[in-house]
Amino acid sequence: MSIALKSEKINQHANAVHIVAFLIKKMLRLLLLFFAVTVICFILMKFSPIDPIEAYIGGEHVSLPQEQINNLREYWGLNDSFTVRYVKWIKGLLSGNMGTSIVYNQPVKAVILEKFSASLLLMGIAWALSGIIGFTMGIIGAMNKGRLADRLIKLYCLTLASAPIFWVGILLLIVFSVKLGWFPIGLSAPIHVYAADVSWGDRLYHLILPALTLSLTGVASIAMHTRRKFIDVLDSDYTLFAKARGESKWMIVRRHGLRNILLPAITLQFASIAELFGGSTLAEGIFSYPGLGNAVVHAGIRGDLPLLVGISLFAAAFVFVGNFIANILYALIDPRIREGNQRGY
Repeated sequence: MSIALKSEKINQHANAVHIVAFLIKKMLRLLLLFFAVTVICFILMKFSPIDPIEAYIGGEHVSLPQEQINNLREYWGLNDSFTVRYVKWIKGLLSGNMGTSIVYNQPVKAVILEKFSASLLLMGIAWALSGIIGFTMGIIGAMNKGRLADRLIKLYCLTLASAPIFWVGILLLIVFSVKLGWFPIGLSAPIHVYAADVSWGDRLYHLILPALTLSLTGVASIAMHTRRKFIDVLDSDYTLFAKARGESKWMIVRRHGLRNILLPAITLQFASIAELFGGSTLAEGIFSYPGLGNAVVHAGIRGDLPLLVGISLFAAAFVFVGNFIANILYALIDPRIREGNQRGY
């Protein structure tokens, strides 16, 4: 066996060990994150002034026999201590049971799957639009540095970066739904149509304003960072050399700019998943969109601990997976990061 072949096998073995160690480290971090999220949710609900029984039956003024109230408390385990409830929930989770939602009277797993299917479409459209629009605006602003187009893009980004999502949503709702009547006020489908008869056109029609709200507020950071990075590329020595050879601006963008600014853009785009998930909660509340964000609001105000913990756990996993995918893409786009990770940098 040649020395080169032995060296190649050693490198392959080292890469395999590195990948396994990387995955183990990520899994341990994920488990620690799950533990912290569940404990915090249980502690917050323990000290919450909301009584799930009163929220369930409609308030303290609704008359209900004390025996039925006691039965409900016993059925939902509200008489158990904090430790007992947490241990029971962990045992159920290990067996695939996340509990039963008090609000929806359904298994938490079923509620999450149903609501997330609606939220995923909303967040996916908003995520893609904010990335594409922000990346394009950043390039245009950098190529027209100091000109009118650049000033307008900076004004837009600085204005939207400081604007709360609920304010933008309410503004769009007033203008395009109330004043102009172009779009529906809320919901994800027409009220008079059965769920089985709702077309994709109706779904997309009801998605326009919520998705626009999320994408408009998510453009600013990506556009400004892309603009700054591309200005650095345009001021670099190899770009000046390319200009001296007669390359046009768009040729410089395609050959030299995209690869250098793609990595920070991907970083920001995947880092915005957590912000997007939190923003969808406000957007869904404003537009009465029946997604996961709206469900977590109902769970919080009605003391639905199983659903609140389940959604929080799912959200943590969703954000973690987004960051994990970003780490993989970093290494694929920039080999220097992959080599640095293999050396332990």
